[in-house]
Amino acid sequence: MKLNRLGSAAAVLSVAAIALTACGSDNPTATSSSDSSASSSESGVKGTLTGIGASSQTSAMEAWSAGFKAANPEANVQYSPDGSGAGRKAFLAGGAQFAGSDAYLKEDEKEAATKVCGPDGAFNIPAYVSPIAVAYNLEGVDELNMDADTIAKVFKKEITKWNDPVIAKQNPDATLPDKEITVVHRNDESGTTENFVEYLKAAAGDVWNYEVSGEWPSDIQSENAKGTSGVVSTTTSTDGAITYADFSAVGKLSTVNVKVGDEYTKISADAAAKALDTATPAKGASENDLALDLKRDTTEAGTYPIVLVSYHIFCSTYKDQATTDLVKAFGHYVVSAEGQKTASESAGNAPLSASIEEKAAKAIDAITVAK
Repeated sequence: MKLNRLGSAAAVLSVAAIALTACGSDNPTATSSSDSSASSSESGVKGTLTGIGASSQTSAMEAWSAGFKAANPEANVQYSPDGSGAGRKAFLAGGAQFAGSDAYLKEDEKEAATKVCGPDGAFNIPAYVSPIAVAYNLEGVDELNMDADTIAKVFKKEITKWNDPVIAKQNPDATLPDKEITVVHRNDESGTTENFVEYLKAAAGDVWNYEVSGEWPSDIQSENAKGTSGVVSTTTSTDGAITYADFSAVGKLSTVNVKVGDEYTKISADAAAKALDTATPAKGASENDLALDLKRDTTEAGTYPIVLVSYHIFCSTYKDQATTDLVKAFGHYVVSAEGQKTASESAGNAPLSASIEEKAAKAIDAITVAK
């Protein structure tokens, strides 16, 4: 099987303004203050920052934590990749200073955030951009084409054999075995799941009749595993298996070329960036909130529509100056050109554009101490 790697390419985020809202955790451990707009290398902040959330960000977070500590030797960032849903729940319960999430806060979560973060609540900052691969393990078959309806039927288990005529018709040059397809899905609440099924709902709505959710439909009985590493590991060890996962994490698994318009698009950072050109601010997003809605059913050639935009969710107020400074210093580092380059070299994600970096920095600057 071939090795898929995500090349480094600038992701273009075409969005309107961003927004700021508010938050204060009960357990920060930072112990010094700094200028709120200083870069991480100039701030000299101290203490420990705790984040919980998306497993898709694991490699990037490891790189960010190391890079931030190199610039701030007395600061530490602890991140537990328990999944987007777990991260948002922990954050909203005051158990973390920030959450990593492959889905932005929902309306009820925004309301809940005001209880922990103060009256202005919390806000979403894009931190990590990557396509979601439809990844599979099928001996002797290194590349496949599928349209949205076919992908939906496979994951709905309406197509159960690799040599099904619907798959064979789209892959006339492939030698497809008479082998059962083993679907592998996430068993934890996941932003990756939510992004994937959002694509299925938008692009294959006649087939995929489930509501968009971060939890896999309970009536689709298939193999399951926890986190990105779990589904990738299970698929890698199971000939005939297929899953969905952050592209930077699929390792030796092969990937499906997705039909968009009249052509099949190979997964890449460039194709993902093209999909983001059509992104619009999420409905109801406040002025400084960078939550984005993507056009999943685009027909523009060369676009890869199954894109994950993973956020860092921050409070707009924290309970003391030291915590505020630590959060802001780390937030600035992550969205900076330096931070994005560090993550891209480690995780293979597409770095943020200069435009979104500027907007994100403005929002992070506005984080204050709770009064």
